[in-house]
Amino acid sequence: MPRLTTPRRPWVGVPACCRELAGHPQHATPSRYMAALAEGAGVRPVLIPPLGDALDAEGYLDRLDGLLIPGSPSNLRPALYGGPAAPEGELEDPARDATTLPLIRVALERGLPVFAICRGLQEMNVALGGTLHSRLHLLPGREDHRGHGQTLAERYRPRHDITADGLLQAVTGRKEIRVNSVHMQGIDRVAEGLTVEAVAPDGTVEAVRPIGARGFQLAVQWHPEWRFGEDAASTALFRAFGAACQGVAP
Repeated sequence: MPRLTTPRRPWVGVPACCRELAGHPQHATPSRYMAALAEGAGVRPVLIPPLGDALDAEGYLDRLDGLLIPGSPSNLRPALYGGPAAPEGELEDPARDATTLPLIRVALERGLPVFAICRGLQEMNVALGGTLHSRLHLLPGREDHRGHGQTLAERYRPRHDITADGLLQAVTGRKEIRVNSVHMQGIDRVAEGLTVEAVAPDGTVEAVRPIGARGFQLAVQWHPEWRFGEDAASTALFRAFGAACQGVAP
C-alpha cells in the first residue's frame, strides 16, 4: 500500500521584541500570535531575534516560507520617518526597528507571504518611505483608537467598522468588517509603494497592501490574532496566509 503523505507545514518567521526582565534583555512576543499561526494558519512559527545589523535578513528569509510582523507595546522611533521626538519615557525598541524594516523590504521584494499586524502595519509603511502620526487621538476629527478597559477582553473587544477593499475584501468576503482598536500611532502619509485596502469611519488607514503584490502581502492596523477562532474575518485571514505560505495563491 502506498504511504500517505501530509502537506508540509511551512515555517513562518516572527520578529521578536527586545524586553528587559530582571535586568536581562529578553527576546519575546505575545503567545497569541504563535497560537494563531499554529492553529489558525497551520504553520510552524519561529521567533526571529531582534539583532538589528547583526541579523542576516537575506539568510533568514532563505529558510522561511512566510513572515508575520506582530504588534507591540512599543512605538517606532520618530527619527525613522522624520517625526517629532517622542515624549520622555515612551516605550521604544530600536533593536526591533533595526530588524523588522530590512526584513520587510527583502520579503516584499522576494514576493514572500507577509502578514503585518498593528505595529507591523506602521513598520511596513515606514520601511517603504511613509510617515506616521504619533498621536492619532490628538488630531481633529479622529477617534481615540487606544484600547480602553480594565481587562484584556475589554481592551480588545470590537470597537468600530472598517470599509474593506482589494485582497482584504476578497479573503474575508466582506465589505464591512467589525474590528478592535488598540493603537496610538497610525499612518500619516501612505508610502508610495502601498495602496489602502481599508479605512475606519474617521479616516484612519486600517489596511494596506503593496502595489503589484505577488500573493498574500497585507498589513492591518487591528489585531485579528486576538481570539482569531471566534471571528470569521480573522479566521479567514489566517487561513489565507497559511495557504499562501504553502504556495496556494489567495
